[in-house]
Amino acid sequence: MKHVARRRFGQHFLSDAYVLGAIVDLIDPQPGQALVEIGPGLGALTWPLLQRCRALTVIELDRDLAARLRARGGGLNVIEADVLTVDFGALAQQLTQPLRLVGNLPYNISTPILFHLLESAGQVVDQHFMLQKEVAKRMSAAPGGKDYGRLSVMLQWRYRIDTVLEVPPQAFEPPPKVESAIVRMRPLPQAAGQPKLLAELVTAAFSQRRKLLRHTLGRWLDERRFSGEFDLQRRAEEVPVAQYVALAEQVAAAT
Repeated sequence: MKHVARRRFGQHFLSDAYVLGAIVDLIDPQPGQALVEIGPGLGALTWPLLQRCRALTVIELDRDLAARLRARGGGLNVIEADVLTVDFGALAQQLTQPLRLVGNLPYNISTPILFHLLESAGQVVDQHFMLQKEVAKRMSAAPGGKDYGRLSVMLQWRYRIDTVLEVPPQAFEPPPKVESAIVRMRPLPQAAGQPKLLAELVTAAFSQRRKLLRHTLGRWLDERRFSGEFDLQRRAEEVPVAQYVALAEQVAAAT
């Protein structure tokens, strides 16, 4: 029976054989690695990956698709769950090694997934994700432009991010209304910073991005009675990642 893509799950299934081959080559899975695919769908990427790595864990929310995958067996471990509820740190312990994460992320919840995965970056080797091209641009954006925001700061603090392949809508069934891209994310070694405090700080800074920071971040700092030096006569998009990280460390040290 043919599976009909479900809009509520943001399902768009990759079907172009050339693109699929290019993605698998970029990931270059090897036997013995702890490879985890998020949102395997109909298995278009799953089976080529499994041929190379011989054992693969997949996370699938759609129970019909999970049942189809489970029926195939052959080295496939199916976790039927919402990816936002999965503890990837615990999964890495279960698989006894750091994870390699891959997947065509549902475009309607890709940003929450990326933030969720931040918590387990220390247990990850790399991540290769299919994303909306606009999201990929925001992830790797430099300070000073409209694409640079909270997502840019939080991800660049923890990862090196590279767009490695662009994918047209025609490569999917049904075709999405947006361009797509494959992004490679590699956790930075010994990332400094105060994760919780940094997240709060950056959220405050970008809460009203058209205003100067003295109206947003300045109030946040005043609430914490921070008396250190930081140029608040700028907009949030003008501040480099390293300066946000350094400020979070200063605030933590002063409280």
